[in-house]
Parts: sequence; structure tokens; C-alpha cells
Amino acid sequence: MENWDEIKTAFHVARVGTVSGAADALGVHHATVIRHIDALEGRLGVKLFQRHARGYTPTEAGADLMLVAQATDDQITQLVGRIKGRGDDVSGELVVTSLASISPLLTPTLVAFQQQYPGLIVRYRTGDRVLRLEYGEAHVAIRAGSVPDQPDNVVQPFGVLKIGLYASESYVRRKGKPIDETDLAGHEFIGSDNDNSRAPFNIWLRNTVPKDQIVFRLADNITSRDAILAGAGIGYMSQWDAERCDGLVEIFPPREEWSAPFWLVTHVDLHRTTKVQTFLRFLKEEAKSWQIGV
Repeated sequence: MENWDEIKTAFHVARVGTVSGAADALGVHHATVIRHIDALEGRLGVKLFQRHARGYTPTEAGADLMLVAQATDDQITQLVGRIKGRGDDVSGELVVTSLASISPLLTPTLVAFQQQYPGLIVRYRTGDRVLRLEYGEAHVAIRAGSVPDQPDNVVQPFGVLKIGLYASESYVRRKGKPIDETDLAGHEFIGSDNDNSRAPFNIWLRNTVPKDQIVFRLADNITSRDAILAGAGIGYMSQWDAERCDGLVEIFPPREEWSAPFWLVTHVDLHRTTKVQTFLRFLKEEAKSWQIGV
């Protein structure tokens, strides 16, 4: 399409549903918005919106166009983030992503780094979706599990999280403490709600404990910690996390086969920039006290 401005205008109209709202978002006069919509519909030969008293609603053709416009807008935004990351100083934005479970470790480090560079805006993004570094969605990623194999990424080992089995003192008073793996009958366990989880400790649990003994099932490790502390059963926690919690009993100490390796991942285009290299050095120094075998 030869005129991206018209498509962008239509995208904003579809997003907010009114000409005035789109005009405010774009910083243009409402007549400009109407002119762009009319010109785009004329060029395509199809109606993109149903006009009504409450505003504009995309037609089927309009919805199709908006999907393309959304993807294009996202990619442009990501490209801008990558370009901004190529500066020669530590400023602008630094986007870091990780599992939410290591936020207690990583957040203080990000705060300390931002305080050293007051002109920097830090965006810390957690969640299930793996951000795509090649699209500029993040400058630095900390990932767990198998070695990341996306092309054009620089991957560095970043330690191993030691995982053990723990229960609350209230659970042990109620059910006792198993002596070893032959003494698990009658005990209640906390496990993943995903029966296909490839996390080593979840595989061990499925292979060792009958399914009906996994009585409390959860989607993430943070909730698992809360369930253990509440006395729901025996569950997995990282050693460093367990040491920060009162009222826990170690059932089985950490084992090598349960451990979770961490990886520090950057995209090759941004890896050597001043901002990323400065943060990586700072992060590695701070992580020496994290007790994850960095």
C-alpha cells in the first residue's frame, strides 16, 4: 500500500471506534481522519467501516486490514526499539525479560542499575510468552531450561538454580516427614497443572508419585511457593527462595537432575552496544551473590 498514513489512520479508528478519538491519538484534525478513510476505501473499492451513531465499526474487510496494520505497527515499534538500542551511551530504554519467578533476584539489580544511569528507562517484562529479540522486543533475556536455539542470538550460561523439595512446618505436623523415596505413601504433593511440563522436577514427580497424590496443581512457581507455605503439600522450591521463607522444612535436598540452568540471551545486532554491554557486566557482578552458581 502506497500510503501508510491512511492505513495508520484506519487502524486508530478501528482501535478507538470514533473519528474524534483517532484524531486525538494521531494529533490531527478530525477532517483529516475522515479524508484518509474515504481515500483508502476509494482506493480499495470496499467499505472498511460501518458508520453509526456511536462511531465506526470495522466491516469484515476492515477487520482483515486491521490485522495487517496491527502487525505492521508492532514491527515498526519493535524496529524503533532496536535502533534506539544501538546508541553509544546508557540512555533511552533498556528492556529485560525473564521468568517472573526470579523477579526477587533481578528486580533489585535493575533498580540499582537504573539509579546509576538516571537517564535510563527500564522495562522489565515477565510472562509466559517468549519475547522475540530479533524483533527488538527485549534487549536482554534471562531464560531457563534447555539451551535457547533461536538464530542470531548470543547465548551465555548464567548459572544453575538448585531445586529441592519442601513442606511447611504445619504440613509436617499434620502428615509427618518422609524418610526417603520409599516413604511417600499417604503424602500430598503440589505439582504443575501441565501434565506435559518438561521441567526436570515435574518429570520426576510424575514418574515417582501416583497421580492421585498430586492434590494441588498450579500454573507457575510463584503460586507453588505460596501453596507450600500454606500447607497444601510437599512441593518444589529453589534453594535460595526457601532460605528466604520462615516455617519451611526441607524434605529432600536439591538434586542435580532437578536443577534449572539459566541462560543469558541477547541478539547479535545489539550485543556489542554500549548499553547492553554495560548492563551485562553489571548483571554478572550482581549475580555473584544470587546463589545460582553463576
